[in-house]
Amino acid sequence: MVTVDEVCAFARTLPRTNEGLVRGRIKFRIGRIVYLSLSRDGSTMGFAFPKEWRDALVEAEPEKFSLPGQGDMRYHWAHVRLAAIDADEMRDLVEDAWAFCVPKSVAEDYAAARATAD
Repeated sequence: MVTVDEVCAFARTLPRTNEGLVRGRIKFRIGRIVYLSLSRDGSTMGFAFPKEWRDALVEAEPEKFSLPGQGDMRYHWAHVRLAAIDADEMRDLVEDAWAFCVPKSVAEDYAAARATAD
């Protein structure tokens, strides 16, 4: 199981990330674009995800993933239950959500730096 503290600690390491508290929810953004949000009770993480693929994501693993509320369906967004994922999957989801929102050159530089470090 992944904790809110683990998610926050990892998200804070990503370039250009800003953290904020909005209506009791921890949110991470690039400029004004939110790419990650944690539920008030810490059980669910919302993350940036392509609209075209989210139905397939939820259908493939409904025990992990869910669609956003009706009001958020217009956004590139999906939800995951933190109890259903491990640390590696959390890092992949957070990195992908971040890369979806950050300028392409920043994501490419980050990926290159990670490849060199590995």
